Amino acid sequence: MDGGVTVMGVGTAGGSLSQVQVGGPSKGCGGGRTCCGQRAPTSVGSTPDLRGCPLLPTPQFLLRESDVGQNRAQASQRRLAELNPDVEVTVSAEELSEDFLDAFQVVVLTESPLEEQLRVGDICHAKGICFIVADAKGLAGQLFCDFGERFVVDDPAEGDPLCATVQHISQGNPGIVTCARAEGGHGHHFSDGDLVTFSGLEGMTELNGCEPCPVRVLDTFRLEIGDTSAFSPYRCGGQVLQVRLRQEHSYESLRQALAMPKIPVESSAELQRSRSLHAAFRALHAFREERGRLPRPRAPADAERVLELARSLGAQLGPLDEDVVRAFASVSAGDLCPVASFIGALAAQEALKAITGKLLPLDQWFYFDALECLDMEGAAGLTQEDCEPRGSRYDGQIAVFGANFQEELGRQKYFMVGAGAIGCELLKNFAMMGLAAGPGGDITVTDMDTVADSNLHRQFLFRAADVSKPKAEVAAAAVKRMNPDVKVTAHQNQVGPGTEQLYGDDFFQRLDGVVSAVDTLDARAYLEKRCICSRTPLLDSGTEGARGNVVAMVPPLTEPLGSATSSTDGTFPLCTLRYYPHTIEHTLQWARDEFEGLFQLPAESVNQFLEELPEEPAQQEGLEVPERVWRSLQERPRDWGDCVRWARRHWQSHYHDAIAQLLHTFPPAHETSPGVPFWSGDRRCPHPLTFDPSNDAHVAYVEAAAQLRAQTYKLPSHSNRAATQDILRSMVLPPFVPQDGLRIPTAEGTEVVEEAGDPGQPMELTQDLAQDLARWRQELGGGTEAQVMEPIHFEKDDDAHMDFIMAASNLRAENYGIPPADWLTSKRIAGRIVPAIVTTTAAVAGLVCLEVYKLVWRCQVLSCYRRSTLFLSECLLLRFKPQQPPTYWYRGKEWSFWDRLEVRAVGADGQEMTVEELLDWLQREHGWTVSKLLRGTTMLYDWEDDDETQARQRAQKLSDGMERAGALRQLELQYLCKGDKEEACPPLLCILP
Repeated sequence: MDGGVTVMGVGTAGGSLSQVQVGGPSKGCGGGRTCCGQRAPTSVGSTPDLRGCPLLPTPQFLLRESDVGQNRAQASQRRLAELNPDVEVTVSAEELSEDFLDAFQVVVLTESPLEEQLRVGDICHAKGICFIVADAKGLAGQLFCDFGERFVVDDPAEGDPLCATVQHISQGNPGIVTCARAEGGHGHHFSDGDLVTFSGLEGMTELNGCEPCPVRVLDTFRLEIGDTSAFSPYRCGGQVLQVRLRQEHSYESLRQALAMPKIPVESSAELQRSRSLHAAFRALHAFREERGRLPRPRAPADAERVLELARSLGAQLGPLDEDVVRAFASVSAGDLCPVASFIGALAAQEALKAITGKLLPLDQWFYFDALECLDMEGAAGLTQEDCEPRGSRYDGQIAVFGANFQEELGRQKYFMVGAGAIGCELLKNFAMMGLAAGPGGDITVTDMDTVADSNLHRQFLFRAADVSKPKAEVAAAAVKRMNPDVKVTAHQNQVGPGTEQLYGDDFFQRLDGVVSAVDTLDARAYLEKRCICSRTPLLDSGTEGARGNVVAMVPPLTEPLGSATSSTDGTFPLCTLRYYPHTIEHTLQWARDEFEGLFQLPAESVNQFLEELPEEPAQQEGLEVPERVWRSLQERPRDWGDCVRWARRHWQSHYHDAIAQLLHTFPPAHETSPGVPFWSGDRRCPHPLTFDPSNDAHVAYVEAAAQLRAQTYKLPSHSNRAATQDILRSMVLPPFVPQDGLRIPTAEGTEVVEEAGDPGQPMELTQDLAQDLARWRQELGGGTEAQVMEPIHFEKDDDAHMDFIMAASNLRAENYGIPPADWLTSKRIAGRIVPAIVTTTAAVAGLVCLEVYKLVWRCQVLSCYRRSTLFLSECLLLRFKPQQPPTYWYRGKEWSFWDRLEVRAVGADGQEMTVEELLDWLQREHGWTVSKLLRGTTMLYDWEDDDETQARQRAQKLSDGMERAGALRQLELQYLCKGDKEEACPPLLCILP
């Protein structure tokens, strides 16, 4: 073996950790610690087998009932190997000797005795092997990292380095860098002490590529650097770039770190709790060595013995939180899938840090607990008898929450929206927990999307054979194989106003909870609105790279999730994209627009025009041909060579002629006013490119554009670069002639005129054009329904699409002196992809399921719930109690956000109430005289109207004038009472018959 990872113990945390596979080649890999030329091995070992286990332990999702009696590692190996064919997964039953461990870069121990941890830790520390210990017991988890005495972190921070556009740099000591205002109005994001360098400066070129220098932040737009007094004056352009230096870190061995642990925490209270858990885990090892078993669930004598051991072993750590130690010991025999998922994810992320040198490793201990679950009313009174083993696959969970709770879990009805990265993890956890695995239980999961290749690296319920299948159906089938008792119903529907007939009031009101695993703020806001209306608990979660968050909205205890506005669509001002780009995001957005304008919209226009074209020639006379259709007809290629020649002309038009015309209108020395250069600040002065048939970047653009062009015209394409280059060398293009008087906007909002070379106005349909269209359609199928052209919709997972986007963007970046982006970065930005990694999704799903436990108990104690924010890049978790719901005053009374007026809107005749009957009810029940009543934007009643109008309004039914879909069971109305001065008032909910 040449490097790799060994995971010893495929139990609770070990199974979750092994979801994240390391090794194997990947596109865009630049080497580093992982050897990408070979299949890096992952070895798993496990001494325990499943003999004596009547059914499977709760958290071990890799195992099936048919595996009972087999060695855990052997039973897990095949399913682990299925996750990624590029990762070699082997099983070993060897002793963990020095010779065996010497083959690995990283060694991870899970569920191992302390004696073994110390022995293996000593070997790894001496040999410079990164060593990780992960353990989960009941409602608590432990993580330890030792990466040796001289571990190098190549890139310590998450995300791309900071970058800002330079507007001005002063000559002085110190020099002052003024940054241009970015889109959205924000300035730079640098902090004091950040190291920076510069690129693309015109004037003060001494700073271009300079050695990293520290900055001091003066304000939102200004930075102070070193002495620039001797440098040449700054003229225009350029960027200030953050530089991240490699760091070297030293770690103690487990034996050294055990007595006085380093535990990074945010407060002294957290430090005391973590130190108490550290002593409790050590005491648990001692108890097991003393008694040959773990403490019995809810056995007071066993818990007290663990506490005695903790007092002696943790004496040097300061005062213990004895309640924490007792609570930990009382449920330490339990195995919980959410805790295993969380701890396993953190351990996997630390293993990735060890292999890649990316992000700061843990220094050196991390402790986690969810012991607040034991404070709930239902959990507090459990006895030893309640938590005894039942010979069930859920015994690990029963040990913590009791048998009655397990039955309640089985009866739950949940709605999960989204079956992507987080959704897959949640469904897996639900299956292992037994959620909806009993009588009356049900999980409904819906996702409009289908499985794509790019999903396979983080959505582990999917396999290559599932590509193009509905995500929800594939995920539901996968978890049914894990636990056949779980009832999962899969839908492929969007959740929104258009599906309220399916997901209506009755549907939401029968649910025990809703889980949001969506990726847009609009969808999140809609779900929140529906759950508020139906008073259904909502668990919301999200991830971005190594960051994640979990929020529980529990009526009527907690505040709502918060107002969600539409997410930014990533677009930029047209003026910036067309003439004055200054970041790679601008050039990538420009390339996306190019893709749509070249390969999608013209084809759609031609097809639509032909579909609407009259069959009779007499009716065709005088028809105007749209510009896109006219151009597509005039430039219709006949073969691959025509596509190549078109792409070459397009290259010349965009990367030479358009730039030359811009510089003709605004020369490099142009001034907006005397002494103020036009090309300054965020306006980068461009330069034209000269086509070179031997330049790989130039030819790559032509090939990508020609292939897509051929596809839109349904022509065969070729991939012979030599033949393509021969065509390009034979082409002679006319010299560029600039146009005088062409107006080009200098700011967004000014008039935009056509660039040089754009075609003129559309023309009338002639007989020749009509015949040409008819012949074209006949060639492609003979019928009037045949689509003449094939519109291409951009898909980030299609390599041919991304090849064009990257080539087009980087050439434009070269025009403007913007650093180019590699293939993966281009894909992420152009596809507007929020980075997603499996470790974060696994950890977040574990935190969500801990809140599910509380909802199953129907807990009404605010302090038992948690909001969580996770930073895996720093191995940092922030958990805090949610806020109470906001309140307001209306008519002399304080109202909660959740308070509302509810009326069963049934009139005296047994039918739906009239407006008059509702007004009478408000007067009778609350003494309120309503002056205005609205249903959305529809005015149902206005006391200022004339008597005749008021009479008509009072007589109408509450839902008159609107479609009564079968799912509509309630109406929320707005009202205004006479004399009202307050802006807020309780919602009025009318329950319809």
